Amino acid sequence: MAGRDDGIGDVTRERHRRTDQQFCEGPATTGGNRRRQGRAVKAWLGMVGSDGPLFRAINKGGRIGTERLSDKTVALVVKRAAEAAGLDAAAYAGHSLRSGFATTAARNGASEAAIMRQTGHRSVQVVRGYIRSGGLFNDTAAAKLGL
Repeated sequence: MAGRDDGIGDVTRERHRRTDQQFCEGPATTGGNRRRQGRAVKAWLGMVGSDGPLFRAINKGGRIGTERLSDKTVALVVKRAAEAAGLDAAAYAGHSLRSGFATTAARNGASEAAIMRQTGHRSVQVVRGYIRSGGLFNDTAAAKLGL
């Protein structure tokens, strides 16, 4: 992942999917925390170097690994966080992060097009599958009539 600051916020250059060899550019983050998050990523990259994966293992001694986190490790992290929050860990996995992002974005009024730009989805049908009824009651004809 490479990045630059466009004067407004951080822009990243990253793969759409883990199998892609082509890169795309897009906003690193959105919302009010964009600069703080961008600075945190820059600080992390300053520690580990800008080459290589963004998400890496850190051992108990604090040594930062050079390899990317595996899908199983991400799932374990998500499951532990779900369990710590009092949720059923079996109902969550790494993919829950992507679905949760899409759902929360839709619930907060983001358009499908905006969600697709951020997640790299090309198909409206696929992104709709990620959105768990996020905007089900936000944009209804009845709401437009004040009902």
